[in-house]
Amino acid sequence: MATEQRPFHLVVFGASGFTGQFVTEEVAREQASPERSSRLPWAVAGRSREKLQRVLERAALKLGRPTLSSEVGIIICDITNPASLDEMAKQATVVLNCVGPYRFYGEPVVKACIENGTSCIDISGEPEFLELMYWKYHEKAAEKGVYIIGSSGFDSIPADLGVIYTRNQMNGTLTAVESFLTIHSGPEGLCVHDGTWKSAVYGFGAQSSLRKLRNSLNLKPVPLIGPKLKKRWPISYCRELNTYSIPFLGSDMSVVKRTQRYLHEVLEESPVQYAAYVTVGGITSVIKLMFAGLFFLFFVRFGIGRQLLIKFPWLFSFGYFSKQGPTQKQIDGSSFTLTFFGQGYKQGISTDKTKPNIKICTQVKGPEAGYVTTPIAMVQAAMTLLNDASDLPKAGGVFTPGAAFSRTKLIDRLGQHGIEFSVISSSEV
Repeated sequence: MATEQRPFHLVVFGASGFTGQFVTEEVAREQASPERSSRLPWAVAGRSREKLQRVLERAALKLGRPTLSSEVGIIICDITNPASLDEMAKQATVVLNCVGPYRFYGEPVVKACIENGTSCIDISGEPEFLELMYWKYHEKAAEKGVYIIGSSGFDSIPADLGVIYTRNQMNGTLTAVESFLTIHSGPEGLCVHDGTWKSAVYGFGAQSSLRKLRNSLNLKPVPLIGPKLKKRWPISYCRELNTYSIPFLGSDMSVVKRTQRYLHEVLEESPVQYAAYVTVGGITSVIKLMFAGLFFLFFVRFGIGRQLLIKFPWLFSFGYFSKQGPTQKQIDGSSFTLTFFGQGYKQGISTDKTKPNIKICTQVKGPEAGYVTTPIAMVQAAMTLLNDASDLPKAGGVFTPGAAFSRTKLIDRLGQHGIEFSVISSSEV
């Protein structure tokens, strides 16, 4: 990718936001990595020079790098000012967009990046935004030869690349995968910043417009290979993990399905069916979650209900979401495990009439999901864009992580940064 003419390889837009601060720290770590063979000129961008300066000073203190502030560029720009977004994009090879909810603030950044020949990565977990950007901008991005890659954080790099990893590890044809997310908390418990909560509230409030978008596209169904993957009940028991689970309501299903469509239609690979769940522990947790879910689904249907959910995240989420976000102790004590159960067919066996005869279990494990894993995933996705250009899709476009990175070394890069992919078991049935 052309970096010579641009002063900055990476620009973190929204660096003074809650997640943006952690992404800024992660870029600073990458810049100082002993494995780096070349310079990594980068900048932070946002509305307030003072706030951006403070973020750099905090990062310098945390990382023991007193000269950090003088090594990083500062770009002043505002989401409501298209000219300032153009100026930011012109100076960057890749923009890391941390400004959400993306349904309100994401499109102007995508537009500015495409018009100015700049690639862009975001960490959106909002299916409507992600799918809309593809339909509106894929061809324009391809013409410009730039890569617009959404959902490159905890939603949805572990899930999307986890399915690809499982497929690559199976000695045969993978036809279906179920994933189970388990979040582990330390003694201080769990907490998530309310930015994620807002995205969820607005996303569920707009389910009908997502359905309309999908219906209007009239897409040809991706072929089913092997028997159809059965949907589990809204509350089901996972014997292998000895825990109850519920459907995972993030963007993983949407992202993985789009990746599988791309791999089938463009790369002519065998598509994989997918379903995503999250484990919830024992029966007491199930009852608590049922009440929280019913409250949420009732309130999210009405304008005033959505206002209340957004005003009092702590109350309606039983303390899991707050305007302050997690403490450092909560972040340090938290981690995740994403377990994949796959089935398929040995090489040479017909997938038409026989039952699947091979099973595989893989895992992706990593540190705290929102503010450690997400920045690592986002920054390593950006480094892959900068360094593995020959392994990316030939033309640019709007891609899911799996579509963009299926043939790159991103899984290895993540492994070197504490997000580990492994095979737990593989057996013939």
